Amino acid sequence: MVVAGLPFALPGRFWRGNLHTHSDESDGALSPAETARRYREAGYDFLSLTDHFRAEYGFPLTDTRSLRSPGFTTLLGAELHAPRTEAGPSWHIVAVGLPLGFAPPEPGESGPQLARRARAAGAYIGMAHPAASLLSIADAESLDAAHAVEVHNSLAGREHRGDSWHLTDVLLNRGHRLHAYAADDAHFQPQDPPGCTAWVQVRAESLDPAELLAALKAGHYYSSTGPELHDIQLHGDQLTVQCSPAVKVLVTGGAPGAQVRQGHDLTHCTLPVAMFRRSYCRITVEDAAGGRAWSNPIALGPLRARPRPALLRPYISN
Repeated sequence: MVVAGLPFALPGRFWRGNLHTHSDESDGALSPAETARRYREAGYDFLSLTDHFRAEYGFPLTDTRSLRSPGFTTLLGAELHAPRTEAGPSWHIVAVGLPLGFAPPEPGESGPQLARRARAAGAYIGMAHPAASLLSIADAESLDAAHAVEVHNSLAGREHRGDSWHLTDVLLNRGHRLHAYAADDAHFQPQDPPGCTAWVQVRAESLDPAELLAALKAGHYYSSTGPELHDIQLHGDQLTVQCSPAVKVLVTGGAPGAQVRQGHDLTHCTLPVAMFRRSYCRITVEDAAGGRAWSNPIALGPLRARPRPALLRPYISN
């Protein structure tokens, strides 16, 4: 069954944050303090610095607790690596909420095993830029500790591999319970796209890191590169969307095809979802500048998961 993705009526408010960022503790250009300053001044409420957890950088788990201030907080994290995927030499796995002292990969530890250990330690696990990494379905299904897929990565967009919704929809249609998040993967190197270009809006009652982490694991967020989602409500076979001014609102999901509304300054529309009734749907909103916002998958009906080998059974803890 796909997890529901309607956090709009939950207590609290939305907090804007980035889940995939690098500093000069690995291959980023800026110090952790300067990186955090840029996000804070760009209107972000929280940040996770996810430096590359590799031997060449000393396996950094960048301690950003001193960068917290009133109105801005951080979540400790790292981008984990281990051999190997079908097409690449190493996995790229975002782990947000890692404890300090998390041990480096053990000899022979695979990417899926490392991700399981990180999730057991309390982390939120993201499948980083699968399109850019050329992840296969077999790769993705083996990463059974993942909470979510990184469906938009601004840095990977430089090579026209920033969008990973196709893989995500295939996984969802196979019965995998996954959320979807956007991130900019900022390194602030001169050749890179600018940072602060993609984010999540997390619904929580406060900026307490533990509350944010719990909301991420529960899927209580949406993602954006510009537009805001104000509300999504499901009434029978009709989905009502309220958003910032948009030129297009789409419903897609677990069946080919889409329901679309187009216009100028759309802020409210209702779309039928009967074609997705046996599976799930998701909302995409596009504004006049080309920015997009995405809901998490919204469960409409039960999905029958395909049989999986024993070692690929869904990871349940946390």
